[in-house]
Amino acid sequence: MKRINRKVANQGFTLIELMIVLAIIGILSAVALPAYDDYVARARRSQAQQLLLEIANRQEMYLLDARAYTNSFTTLQFTNSDWDCTTVVTQCSNGYYNVTIAVVAASAGVPPAYTITATPLASQVSDGTLTYDSLGVSTHTGS
Repeated sequence: MKRINRKVANQGFTLIELMIVLAIIGILSAVALPAYDDYVARARRSQAQQLLLEIANRQEMYLLDARAYTNSFTTLQFTNSDWDCTTVVTQCSNGYYNVTIAVVAASAGVPPAYTITATPLASQVSDGTLTYDSLGVSTHTGS
């Protein structure tokens, strides 16, 4: 039996193959990153909308006791682990949105009212402003 001596080919990658893989990774990244950023912005907006509804619920409970609305998160006894509502009494923030409450006191024939506004901070500025009022009207202005 004769032995055939064969030269074993190198098992590495060529430069062309490496460049093709890098180009594919670049294309996938160019598509995936903007989609991911959009998803993150929508998740943060949803979190802000949930906070607006929680505050509105607290406002309605407070109205039953005090016959008025308040713009103070402390008075509403509002706490949320994801939001800082204690540093500034009239503002809640989570690093992406600042949430404030504007109250209109009752006057002759006009019931009390409030508007809760979530204003995006610099990192979320393209998202637009969210508002919710005492009539249950929710709006989203901006992009």
